[in-house]
Amino acid sequence: MLKVKFYDDAEDEKLKFAVIISRNQGKWVFCRHKDRDTYEVPGGHREAFENILETAKRELKEETGAVEYDITPLCVYSVCGEIRDGECLEEESLGMLYFAEIYSFEGELHYEIAEIIITEELPQHWTYPLIMPALMEKAKEMGFIL
Repeated sequence: MLKVKFYDDAEDEKLKFAVIISRNQGKWVFCRHKDRDTYEVPGGHREAFENILETAKRELKEETGAVEYDITPLCVYSVCGEIRDGECLEEESLGMLYFAEIYSFEGELHYEIAEIIITEELPQHWTYPLIMPALMEKAKEMGFIL
């Protein structure tokens, strides 16, 4: 069973990935990887030369084509696969959760993304069904999702 844990912050160098919950004109923005039939929010692993905000901006552009946007850090989170008594048994991998309001997109997608969808409804088929609902709930608790 997976457990998602949240933290107020962490040292930048400890953050391994960025995930960006995104909206455009009041609707959700989700992407679908070319090798999957499920949807996810933009995100990915940090490159060696980046700080975590640069990772978030790069992933947002690569996975949605976003060119104009506002991006806000929400919190640090981790996902634990092995849990005992509510605690992670392995070393936690930390990531930063962001919220982005996207104002404009490039005309075409690049990289590994097959499509983006802009919708009022949350997807029925999540790529990470045990993680994404927890991240969406945390963003809601913080007032970024109504």
